[in-house]
Amino acid sequence: MWQAIKRWFDPRELRAVGSTPDYRFSLANERTFLAWLRTGLALVAGGLAAAQFLPPAHLREVIAIALLLLGGTVAVRAVDHWARTERAIRLGEELPASRFPAVLALAVGLGALLLVAAVLARAVGGP
Repeated sequence: MWQAIKRWFDPRELRAVGSTPDYRFSLANERTFLAWLRTGLALVAGGLAAAQFLPPAHLREVIAIALLLLGGTVAVRAVDHWARTERAIRLGEELPASRFPAVLALAVGLGALLLVAAVLARAVGGP
């Protein structure tokens, strides 16, 4: 685990592997990484919004904490995927497969259902 984390912060180690790829592939990998970071930030913002604007109930805390944790997980997963993909590109290997987008989609879908339930509970129960 520490080796993987070290690779995130030490570009010399990454550049020591394989050969220098076409810069367009590295830049595309970086754009994908930044898109994942934006997703993580959006989930964190959603968690903060849920904590502030949903009606005071246990559901609010559950939704807020879930979104905050999911946002943090997406950010960490983004940097790990970027490093593994960059390594595969440099070595001319097949890009790493990931189930994370499917898991994230299911988690966001479940979160959306919980938000609908919270909004309906507020509408039916009043302010």
